[in-house]
Amino acid sequence: MNQKITLVDAFADRPFSGNPAGVCILTEPRDASWMQNIAMEMNAAETAFLHPEQDGYRLRWFSPLVEIDLCGHATLASAHILWEDGHLPKEETARFYTNSGLLTAVRNNNWIEMDFPAERETAIETPPGLSEALGTELVYVGQNRFDILAEVTSEEMLRMLNPDLAFIAKLPCRGVMVTTRSDSPDYDFISRFFAPSAGITEDPATGSSHCCLGPYWSKKLNKSEMIGYQASRRSGLIKIKLNGERIILCGKAVTTLRCELLNGID
Repeated sequence: MNQKITLVDAFADRPFSGNPAGVCILTEPRDASWMQNIAMEMNAAETAFLHPEQDGYRLRWFSPLVEIDLCGHATLASAHILWEDGHLPKEETARFYTNSGLLTAVRNNNWIEMDFPAERETAIETPPGLSEALGTELVYVGQNRFDILAEVTSEEMLRMLNPDLAFIAKLPCRGVMVTTRSDSPDYDFISRFFAPSAGITEDPATGSSHCCLGPYWSKKLNKSEMIGYQASRRSGLIKIKLNGERIILCGKAVTTLRCELLNGID
């Protein structure tokens, strides 16, 4: 039997926006090299692989180059497909066992709400050359277990960024999230995310970065519920609710493509 793979635009309410993720639902585990080859072939920011485990699903995420330890948009896409294709009743919680612990997702009208760990940053000395690589003054620089966070002076500057990706790829982190307060009353903050060492030059809409951006802006804005806007070419909208050491990421998803793997199944 050919293996089915679905492409979903996550953190999006219309096709060809948000962040595309491949979703591959398996009946049993597959080896990492096979999954990495599929992710390379899909060439989406991440491809998610799921198979039944306990009372939910084992979930792993692969970029075109490496396995990822936490991914929001591909988790959103996975939950969307589980409900859309009838693997789970729409009123049932999706439970995912991952490298970052148990993650859950529930439907709330047209939104999907995911329970993720808060990935707070701590302040660090600005890595030499980072400001020059981003081409702008940095207000603050911090780092969590995955990424570097850099706050810049204005939304205009953030939108104009044309970073030195070769420099960013050499930093000791997965990627760099750049953020600033939003000029629009529709959003609390905006961001962009660059992870060239993982095969992602600019990620369109990044759930895991908002696990850090949410707590960061919560302190600065004194708010526990916020809306983040990712200012990539495709753009993405992420609602955030802080809950102690957990964070609720809320987004929408749209299925755009269904395909079958014809060769390389075994």
